[in-house]
Amino acid sequence: MLLGVNIDHVATLRNARGGVEPDPIHAAYICEQNGATSITTHLREDRRHIKDKDVYTLIKTLKTRLNLEMAMAEDIQKIALEIKPHSICLVPEKRQEITTEGGLDVAGQLEKVSSFIKPLLDAGIIVSLFIDPTPEQVEASAKTGAQFIEMHTGTYSETFGTPDEEKEFQNLKNAAILAQTLGLKVNAGHGLNYENVHRMHEIPNLYELNIGHSIISRAVFTGLPEAVRKMADLIK
Repeated sequence: MLLGVNIDHVATLRNARGGVEPDPIHAAYICEQNGATSITTHLREDRRHIKDKDVYTLIKTLKTRLNLEMAMAEDIQKIALEIKPHSICLVPEKRQEITTEGGLDVAGQLEKVSSFIKPLLDAGIIVSLFIDPTPEQVEASAKTGAQFIEMHTGTYSETFGTPDEEKEFQNLKNAAILAQTLGLKVNAGHGLNYENVHRMHEIPNLYELNIGHSIISRAVFTGLPEAVRKMADLIK
């Protein structure tokens, strides 16, 4: 498995004071130097953390892959088509949410999702759909033309260490296997941390894990290089 590091929370800290520190661009460089195989960043409609200038700079400076998380917003689609990141991950978005809550309802808006991602696919950008690990959402995703899904691991992470853990883990595993039989590649992320990430090894052929909050939280105490290296070691 590969490790994608989400640097959004570095930008959140920067924006809290309205200045330039800490610099998410420098954070991305440190992550690259210590085991990250891609950098994920979410350009939200409300621009609450990552700003337009950040993604324009990242596309010029990254040595690894840029994975741009985005909602179905035309202005952000336009930016993606301009900078052409290696991949985009389509996510749901609500203005009032603290972080992404649940997966994208591909099954309920199949035509809309398929239409939105077509220009991105035509531009050679790899498309991933962030979905809950259910057969309905996996099967719908396979009909859109997207090459990847990213399984929402939030419920598994919340139930880790409880009686519900095994059920939620099996949902992930079954969804991954189904997706692969339908020709999709599979990533996973949301809520994964240093304690619960080890079970991802039990899911066959996962491509990449995208992890942000846990790594940045650990970095407060240990420094970012050690935090990235530790997570990279755990998922190898």
